[in-house]
Order: sequence, then C-alpha cells, then structure tokens
Amino acid sequence: MQELNHSATRDVATVKALQIRGRTFTAVALHMGGPANAAFFEVLDAKLRQTPLFFEHAPLVIDLELAQGLETTKEMQHLVGELRRRHLSVFGVQSATRAQAEAAAAAGLIALPSGKAVGLERVTRTERPGDRPAAQAETAEKEAPAPVTRTITQPVRSGQTIFADRGDLVIVGPVSSGAEVIAAGNIHIYGRLRGRALAGVNGDTSARIFCHALDAELLAIAGLYLTSENLGPDTPRDNVQAFLEGDKLRVESLK
Repeated sequence: MQELNHSATRDVATVKALQIRGRTFTAVALHMGGPANAAFFEVLDAKLRQTPLFFEHAPLVIDLELAQGLETTKEMQHLVGELRRRHLSVFGVQSATRAQAEAAAAAGLIALPSGKAVGLERVTRTERPGDRPAAQAETAEKEAPAPVTRTITQPVRSGQTIFADRGDLVIVGPVSSGAEVIAAGNIHIYGRLRGRALAGVNGDTSARIFCHALDAELLAIAGLYLTSENLGPDTPRDNVQAFLEGDKLRVESLK
C-alpha cells in the first residue's frame, strides 16, 4: 500500500497554467497602388536601400485597397516570395477582395478586416485628417476618447515596445537601441533616445517628440519619418524637439 502511494505521488505532474495575453505591436502596412510588377519591386527596392532600418524586424501587412490583380494563388505566392526574399516579415493582408483573401489564405497569409490596421501603419500616407469629409471628421471627433498620458519611470530596454494609444507618452529614463516608444500624442523622453520614437501615430500632425539626448534609429510623426542615416552631423543632439513643418520633419534645439 505504501509502495502504491509512492508511485501515485511520482505520477503527479506539476502543470503550469496556460496564459493568453493580448499584445500591441507595430506593423508596417505596405500600400500597393497597382500590380505587383517589375516597376513595383523597383520602387520597393529603392525604398529599402534608402531606409533599411525602417523595416527591420517589423511584421508587415499588405494593404490591397488599390492593388491590381493578386486574385490567384500563383500571383499571391509570387508577391509573398519576393517580399520574404527581401527579408520582409509579411504575415497578412487587409482591404482585400474575396478572391484576394482566398489567394492570400492559400499563400499562408491571414486576411484582416477591411479598414483596420494591424498595430500601426508606419508608411507615409498622402491622406491627411483635413482630407476627410467634414461630417466624417466631426463624427470621429465626437467619438474620440479623452486623452490619457502614460508615464514610464524606468529605462526602456532593447526589444520592448511602449504604446500610449490615447495621448502623450512620458519616459523618465533612456530608450535603448532596438526599443520602440509610440504615442497617439507627444513623446517626452527624459534621457537618451537610441531606439525608435513614433508620435502622432493616429494622424496628429501637431504631435512632437522631445528628448534630452538624441541618437535615434528612427523618428516619426504622423507617418513622416527620419532614420539615423538622415540625421546629419549638423543635427542638434542635446535637448531637442522633432516636429512637422508642412511635409517635412524637422529637428531643432530647445535652447
């Protein structure tokens, strides 16, 4: 009897609970304006050469709202293969027709609901908030939640993503290389910025980025961006602000 009890004890396994958690992440939305032909890939390659860090380690969604073709499995597989050959982590499509969604599924992609971005769209868009019809803009303004400032009082480590989806983001400390700080409003960094900072991600062109020391991999406001390659030797580095002036992202000293 004692031996049986020992055996039963040995058979009892400690099982860790399964946890499912939601996570907000940044995704690149690649907006196609026509067919996936040689001209498309030529433009894409030029963009990749210009700003390689912009797409590094970023999951990618293909926006098919203005795309032409891609309604067969062969066409979609060709596009996916070419994107992945360029080390782009494509995983889904959005704004797809039924035929395009079926072709995407056959190519191993997921189809996302039309009109909904995954995470954030990190592309330069031609549409501005003022381009929307007045009634639509008024409705969006009425339905917008009250801004909420999010404050982080510790360093943001490499690989971390901090997102303030309803207002400003305040970081009391440094932001390491490989980290991302993202906000619907302004971003204030009381420390050195070495990673990526994206402000005004919902289209707020008045948003700004402030930091004590600038050594960023990427700065972006309302879809317009600068990478480390674009920050020349004349760019101020201490106590700076980044803001939009027309369609240009500027970096100036606060002194």
